[in-house]
Amino acid sequence: MKPWSCLRTLLAGALLAAPLAFTPSTVAGAAEPAARPAAAPNSAPPGVVPALQNWQGGIGHVTLDRHSRIVVPAHAPAGLRRLATQVAEETAELTPVHPRVATGPAHRGDIALRLDGDADLGAVKPELRPEAYRITIGRGKVDIVAAGQKGAYYGTRTLLQSLLGSPDRVSLPVGTAVDFPDYAVRGFMLDVGRRFFTPEYIKSYLHLMGWLKMNTLQLHLNDNEFTPPDGDWSKMQSAFRLASDNPAFKGLAATDGSYTRADWDSFEDTAAANAVTLVPEFDAPAHARAFIKFKPEIGLNGGKSDHLDLSKPATTAFMKSVFDEFTPWFRGPSVHIGADEYPKQYAEDYRTYVNTIASHVRGLGKNVNAWGSLTRMSGGGTGYDKQITVNSWNNGWYGPKAAIADGYKVINSNDDLLYVVPFANYYHGKGLDGRWIFASWAPNIFGGDQNLPVQDPALLGAMPAVWNDLVHTDYTELQVHGLIEKSFGALAQKMWSPTAAGTDYRDFLNRLATIGQGPGTAYLPDTFPKLDGADLAYGRDATASSSETGSLTAASAVDADPATRWASKYTDDQWIRIDLGAPRTFASVRLAWESAYAKDYDIQVSDDGSTWRTVAERRGVSAPATDTVTFPPTTARYARMHGITRGTKFGYSLYSFEVLAPNAGS
Repeated sequence: MKPWSCLRTLLAGALLAAPLAFTPSTVAGAAEPAARPAAAPNSAPPGVVPALQNWQGGIGHVTLDRHSRIVVPAHAPAGLRRLATQVAEETAELTPVHPRVATGPAHRGDIALRLDGDADLGAVKPELRPEAYRITIGRGKVDIVAAGQKGAYYGTRTLLQSLLGSPDRVSLPVGTAVDFPDYAVRGFMLDVGRRFFTPEYIKSYLHLMGWLKMNTLQLHLNDNEFTPPDGDWSKMQSAFRLASDNPAFKGLAATDGSYTRADWDSFEDTAAANAVTLVPEFDAPAHARAFIKFKPEIGLNGGKSDHLDLSKPATTAFMKSVFDEFTPWFRGPSVHIGADEYPKQYAEDYRTYVNTIASHVRGLGKNVNAWGSLTRMSGGGTGYDKQITVNSWNNGWYGPKAAIADGYKVINSNDDLLYVVPFANYYHGKGLDGRWIFASWAPNIFGGDQNLPVQDPALLGAMPAVWNDLVHTDYTELQVHGLIEKSFGALAQKMWSPTAAGTDYRDFLNRLATIGQGPGTAYLPDTFPKLDGADLAYGRDATASSSETGSLTAASAVDADPATRWASKYTDDQWIRIDLGAPRTFASVRLAWESAYAKDYDIQVSDDGSTWRTVAERRGVSAPATDTVTFPPTTARYARMHGITRGTKFGYSLYSFEVLAPNAGS
C-alpha cells in the first residue's frame, strides 16, 4: 500500500519557485550548473463537470494527507457543519484521504468551508449568488467560500471531482476558480405515475443530480395509460404514488408501489443534503384516471374517462382536499398542478379550475407550476392566473414566446428536444443524443421559430423529462438509468453554462468518465463507457453520405452503445467518416456490422477531409460480423468506411466504427 502519510504538502503560489542558488565548484575549470527552469502555471482548469466558469492557475499543487481536516468557523451555521461532516465522509469514500472535521482557523493541508454574503463571486447574476462559490487552492490549503449553503455545496463538488481527476487522488492544482450557474432551474422530471421507481432509485438520483450541480427534481406522481384495454375503463392502468394514513384517502394510493410519508421525508432529507429542490406534481384535470378510479363521480362520461368533470363543484373540492392532505409533506417552495392536454371544448371550466387550484395552493404556502397549454386551450393567457411558472413543453400547446408575452416565467421542457419515452419509437426512445445536446442545445433552444435570446430574463432554465408511456413494456428502472445517463452530463453542463466546456466533446466525455457518478450512487450501474485510449473514434464527430431517419445517424456509430447504429440509404456508393480531431496514428479499424453489411468496401484516410487515400480493401464479405481490418500504421485526422457494394438489398448499417491505436487489442 502506498504510504499516503509520507506525502508532503506542496507549498505553491505565484512565482514562489525561484531558481536555486549554486555554490561554484572548487574544481578548476568546472562549469557552473544552469538555473532550474521556472515552473509553468496551471493554465488548464481542473476537469470538472460542469466546467468552471473562471479559472486562474497558479504554480504547483496542494496535497492532502492523513492530517488534513475539513474546517468551518467556530460559529458556523448548522447547515455548514453538516456539510463539513458530509464532505469528510465523501472524501473518504472517493479518495485515500480520511479527513476529520474541526472548527477554527485552517492550517496547511486543510479544507476550509465558510459563508460570506459579501464575497467577490464574479459576474454572477444577483438572484443566483446563493449558488455561486469561490475555491482558492494555494499556500498549502484549500479555501471554499460561498454566499449561501448551495454555493458551498457546489464548491465541495468541484473539490471532490478535482481530486478524482488527479493521478494520485490526493493533490490539487494551485489556482482560483470563481464559479456560478447561468440559469436558476437545472432540472429533471421523472414520471413515477405510470411506473413505480423505488425510493433507493429516487435518492440515488438526488445524489447524482447534486454531483452534477443540477438543482430541481420534479416527480410526476400520478398518471395512466393512454387508452383502456379493450375499451374497459376498469382495466386501465393508473396510479397515484403517495400513501396517506388518513382514512379519507384509503384506497387512493397505488397498490403496485407508493411512497409513505417516511419515504418522502427521506427524499427531502437527501435532496437538502445535495442542494436539490423537490417539485411534486399532481396532474389534473387530464391524466387523472387515478383520482376518478378512487372517486368515479368526478370523472367525465360517468367516470369512463381520464378527464375530471370540471362542471361539478365536488370535483374541484376533491382536488383541493388532495392538495390539503399532501402539501404539508413538501418542504420545497413549489408544487406543480399539471394542467396539460385537457379537451378544448371545456376551456371555460378549465380556466376556472386552473385559477382556483393555483390560488388554493398558494394559500397553502407554495408557489405554483403548470404545464403550458394555454394556446391550444384558450388562444392565450387572457384571464388566467399570472403567478404561475410555466413548463413550455410543446410549441403548439404553448410556446415560450407566447407564454412570455402573456407575462409568465418559463422553463424549457420542449418535447421534441428533451423528452425520453423509454424504448418507444418516438420521443427519443433510446435516450437523448448527448453529443447533440453538447454541441447544439442550450436552455434557450426550443426549436422552430421559438428560440429565445440567451439568458432571457423570463427564462428560468430547463427540465428534460422521462415519460413512461409504455406501461406494459417490460423494462426496469436501471434500464431507464442507462438511457438517461447517455446525456445527463451534457444536459447538466449546458444548463449550468452553455459555453464554459468548450467544443471538444471527447474531452468532455473523458471528464465524465473520470468523475463517475459521485458518492451515494452505488445503486445505479455506471453504464458510461470507460475510455482506455484504444478507440480513437469514440465521442468524435462523425458524418455520413446519408442516414436513415430517426436515431440512425453517423454519431450512433461512435457512441459506444451497442443498441444504437448508423444506417445509410439503400444505394451502393455510401460512406461514414470520423474526424479524429487532430492527426492520430492508428493501425486498424473495427466495424460491428448490423445485418445490412457491406460486401465490398475500402478503409480510407485523409489529412483534410477531402483528399483520401486507401489503406485497406475488403472484398467478398459474405455475412455480417464484427470485422477488424489491419494495415500498416498511418497518421491522419480522418478515417472513413467507403461502401462499394452492399451485401443486402438495404443500405449499410454499423453498430460501431472504432479506430484503434497501434497495439490495441483486437
